[in-house]
Amino acid sequence: MGVYLNPGNGAFTLAVNDDIYIDKTELITKTNHRLGKRNRYLCVSRPRRFGKSMTAEMLTAYYGRGCDSAGLFTPYKIAQCESYRKHLNQYNVIFLNVQNVFSRVKTEEEMLQYIQREILAELREVYHDTIPEEEMILSASLEKLYSKVGEKFVFIIDEWDCVFRIKGMSSEAQNKYLDFLRDLLKDKVYIFLAYMTGILPVKKYGTHSALNMFDEYSMIDPGEYADYIGFTEEEVKNLCHQYQVDFEKEKEWYDGYVLGEGMHIYNPKSVVDSIRRKRFASYWVQTETYEALKIYVQMNYDGLKDTIIQMLAGERIKIECGTFQNDMTTFESKDDVLTLLVHLGYLAYDWEENEVFIPNTEIQAEFVRTVKSCNWKEVVESIERSERLLQATWDQDAQTVAEMIDEVHSENTSILSYNNENSLSCVISIAYYNAIKEYTRIRELPTGKGFADIVYLPKKRSNKPAMIIELKYDKSAEGAIKQIKEKKYAGSLKEYQGDLLLVGINYDKDSKKHCCLIEKYRSSCFA
Repeated sequence: MGVYLNPGNGAFTLAVNDDIYIDKTELITKTNHRLGKRNRYLCVSRPRRFGKSMTAEMLTAYYGRGCDSAGLFTPYKIAQCESYRKHLNQYNVIFLNVQNVFSRVKTEEEMLQYIQREILAELREVYHDTIPEEEMILSASLEKLYSKVGEKFVFIIDEWDCVFRIKGMSSEAQNKYLDFLRDLLKDKVYIFLAYMTGILPVKKYGTHSALNMFDEYSMIDPGEYADYIGFTEEEVKNLCHQYQVDFEKEKEWYDGYVLGEGMHIYNPKSVVDSIRRKRFASYWVQTETYEALKIYVQMNYDGLKDTIIQMLAGERIKIECGTFQNDMTTFESKDDVLTLLVHLGYLAYDWEENEVFIPNTEIQAEFVRTVKSCNWKEVVESIERSERLLQATWDQDAQTVAEMIDEVHSENTSILSYNNENSLSCVISIAYYNAIKEYTRIRELPTGKGFADIVYLPKKRSNKPAMIIELKYDKSAEGAIKQIKEKKYAGSLKEYQGDLLLVGINYDKDSKKHCCLIEKYRSSCFA
């Protein structure tokens, strides 16, 4: 076994020996299907700590010669698949963690020399005189090996994109790296399979398309690999049952990445840590410096600040992903920054609606922390005031509620100015930001006779009343309450039994003031 050539199964053995291990070995059936074919190039990108390296180690353990992994894989799903035995430990694997290599050198030039020197040294140990000592180019050496002995290789490259995530790396240096990968991999007969993993997709670095032979799967378009991006909902349910953890809280904290046709994906790092520690908190963001998010929020590129505030209020934002250049510096529009945040895991993407949103409580907290560090004073004050606004609502203090919403609007007038009920709902959502601790917020809840503007439904552990908020623009708060009653909006809350607050809010465009009316009912009154 070598460091790069057939490194063995030790790394994957450590993974399966963990207290918590989720079986993702069926992925191997998909890579087996690509072996030796034109579509043998595959890149699956996802955020940090979503299992990229473990997958790379799993494939290395399965394909690599020089070790016997039968006992390692036998307990898992892949062992039941038809192609399992045929390809187990049958191929020479070249495994490369680019981030590890780059940490040992200073420049991309040194990195490329280091990679070729080390892999060639290991190849010469195995193939002796087949590779001349004077040959220093890895691709040329592999071509000679193939021509003389017909040897093919499985390439597994982890963190392939780290060069593009290093601050200050020049375009010239990036292109040299891409040219190296293209020369090494593209259309080479000695490639039996090439699997790459990283955070960023591969196709577009300006006009440079060095790696366009790869089929790409990402947080934007996971395709058939959605199951393997993170933990599925069923897998998390099973873990919660096994370790007696509250699944609903697990979902609230770490769900929200909806990939493909409604498939919910959870953050593996955070799920595992929350189960081990028996406590719900922000774990994944501790693996990143929050400066990564802060940098892009502070840019306020193309009005990004307004969009961040809307998402903090629970809004979804339409974006166009097609212009993103797949790096961390080239931005043509706000949509490019938002697309990057999807790949980094800070936003979720709804591919059917082309919308982005903040996925869960863990990431929501990170955005708030970032907003505070960016000194967005007016937004922070609105969020901090939210607790008092909630209490005033529960106390049915309509005048105080109206006055506090006035303050939120006036403080954020440059970014939350509005002239219709839809815009008004954004201000209300920011004003009631802290309601997410006690409530599930539902926008435009279908009722059979229309849509309730905003419904706050208490979470299972909460003893707070449900709230139906109806918004009016240049009409009356009384009219809002009347509409709730006449259209029997509360009838849509059939499963809820308890106190119910009807909240009518109107904005007068002339006086620029809000009026509020609050009435208390039991949900049974609307049955």
